[in-house]
Amino acid sequence: MSIKTSPLPLKERLRKELANPVMRTAIANAQDLLNAKRDAAFAELGDFAKWRETAGAIRSHVLENLDFYLSRFAERAAAAGAHVYFAGDAAAATAYGLQILRDKKAAKAVKSKSMVTEEIGLNRLLEEAGLEVVETDLGEYLLQIDDLDKPSHIVVPALHKDRERFREVLAAKKGYTGDSVPENLTRFVRQLIRKDFLEADVGITGCNFAVAETGTVTLVTNEGNGRFVTTAPKIQLVFMGMERLVPTFAELDIIFSVLARSAVGAKLTSYMSLITGPRGPQDADGPEELHIIIVDNGRSRVLASEFREVLRCIRCGTCMLECPAYRHISGHGYGTLYPGPLGLALVPVLAGYEDYGEITKICSLCGACSQVCPVEVPLYEFIFEHRRIIAEEQRLGAGENFLMGLYGAVIGNSKLYGMATRLARFSALAPRAGPLAQWTAARELPAIPKTRFRDWFAARGKKGNLP
Repeated sequence: MSIKTSPLPLKERLRKELANPVMRTAIANAQDLLNAKRDAAFAELGDFAKWRETAGAIRSHVLENLDFYLSRFAERAAAAGAHVYFAGDAAAATAYGLQILRDKKAAKAVKSKSMVTEEIGLNRLLEEAGLEVVETDLGEYLLQIDDLDKPSHIVVPALHKDRERFREVLAAKKGYTGDSVPENLTRFVRQLIRKDFLEADVGITGCNFAVAETGTVTLVTNEGNGRFVTTAPKIQLVFMGMERLVPTFAELDIIFSVLARSAVGAKLTSYMSLITGPRGPQDADGPEELHIIIVDNGRSRVLASEFREVLRCIRCGTCMLECPAYRHISGHGYGTLYPGPLGLALVPVLAGYEDYGEITKICSLCGACSQVCPVEVPLYEFIFEHRRIIAEEQRLGAGENFLMGLYGAVIGNSKLYGMATRLARFSALAPRAGPLAQWTAARELPAIPKTRFRDWFAARGKKGNLP
């Protein structure tokens, strides 16, 4: 599972991101802009609470009946001419995709943005096998040529960079000589990758949602690259997380109504592609072969856990745009492919506490993420529950386990507690060093009263002043 995006330990990652003013400014500006647009879009739609409730109920219904809807989708997609393959893990998914490309003697693949292909490490595997893989989403393309930088947001992958960085990368890697005006940057990239679209043997996409009733896969984009990827190459591979289903087009309409507004503050996305089977005899374009790879890769484990409702997520990224921690450290500070509150809720159960339990510390528990989620995923509650499990299983590390054990012993013993509260008044004299140094560097410890409550209460009792 290729969800780790940085080899650095947690504290080093945080220090690195906090020391990057360009990134922090870019993230803050994007959050302010997109949050304002989202609020306006939902205000125009009206009754946000009802839309959330309905969308969340649709997603919960699918999860509760996932076996049925997966079976129906696979049956209908196959009837429409698609090849459907169920991949239990990343290795099975990538092996199937690679085998298709080898059988077709493919040399070049073009891709639209896909989080699940990032998750299974598809690009790396294909490139190691000698294939050229070209990301065609503008943000993903710029990250790919910028020393294979990783996405920092699940919808806006290059959110952590500004236009000047894009100009520098294009100048260094592709010979660009223009300015940093977005339209000019985009025009230059368009000229480069249009040839790739026409030369590619295979188009690779993700799937926003699949419609079980018809076997349809859907793709929403704002740049039109998804249209090219799904129409120009003769072969299309669709990698789809197994939970990405809706029963019918009626539910798809509701989910897409909240997805576009939540993700970018728009009424609808610029391009919506609905693909049912490969190209037919009467079709002007489209792939001659359509392969749909349905990926589990830990999702069954999530589905069977108490955190199953995190699979409601529609991948809009709203929780990240609302998160104060994400604002300061970007997605890279989390060190995982899925950052922000979504990552904190999903990744520990998807990939285990051993490697990813520590990231749950990157949260103030303010609860804003749960309040804005368009499908009512209880993100804050899940993060809090992860912390409880980690503490109870004593996964905090030797230092934290010792301190928490000591605290428990003191708070559970009246004599030790009394001694500790007597010594507390001298805390202001303690040096600003040791385990609390980072915490106290930006905070003032509260003043401790000279008289403890228990002493005050006992004194009033002796004087007969208690009711």
